[in-house]
Amino acid sequence: MNGGGRTSGPGAPGVRIALVSATAAAVGPAVAGLGAAFPEARPWNLLDDALLTDADAAGGLTPALADRMRRLIAYAVEGGARGVLLTCSLYGPVAARADVEVPVLAADAAAFAAALGGGHREVLVLATFAAALDDSLDRLRAAARAARSPTRIVGRVVAPGTVPDPGAADAVLLAQYSLAPHADALAEALGLPVHAGPHAAARALRAAVKNATVKKATVKSAAAPSAAAPSTAAEGPEQGPVEAGESPLEGDTPCSE
Repeated sequence: MNGGGRTSGPGAPGVRIALVSATAAAVGPAVAGLGAAFPEARPWNLLDDALLTDADAAGGLTPALADRMRRLIAYAVEGGARGVLLTCSLYGPVAARADVEVPVLAADAAAFAAALGGGHREVLVLATFAAALDDSLDRLRAAARAARSPTRIVGRVVAPGTVPDPGAADAVLLAQYSLAPHADALAEALGLPVHAGPHAAARALRAAVKNATVKKATVKSAAAPSAAAPSTAAEGPEQGPVEAGESPLEGDTPCSE
């Protein structure tokens, strides 16, 4: 595990966001997505580069690997992260069951919504290894059923940078963050929309962190003494919902009630 982003630790300005990655190739796209769509974020990169090889050897996401990811999430939260993004699509199901007090988002949930909401007849899902492809296909098809989307979903394992024959597909979904840097070139080569996760996930995470901040402020306000109650000399000024050393999200205001 590597805490390469800890130079922007709890005392640094900004909103500390943990990016939990299973491959170093996902780090750059995830950080770039935050920079574009969540500029207040200060990324903290946590890398376990055996998560993918272990999943591939085990035939997919096992209970033991899910527990390992949950321990990484807990480590991030204990280290002061106000939000967590899992950049590996294979581990996305763990996000929904993370029992922590900050938002935890799957890598591709927002990209799935874009792919299914785009009016496409057929979406081609691309991944670099079979376990990631199978997991993404299963979850995207489940999302399509839940949304009653008629979109047909097919998949293929490709090498990074490869331009595949799209067949009948009229859109492409990249199943892994490590493929995101190829999105623009692939869209130009195929003449088709290419849905990639990093920017969409960053926008969704920013909204979730802001909502969590507002909720925290509301709970604190409800629990605070009445404005009519006398204050004591020992009491300091009212604290806002943002942790020490961090900046509020754009548009946030301290609770004045």
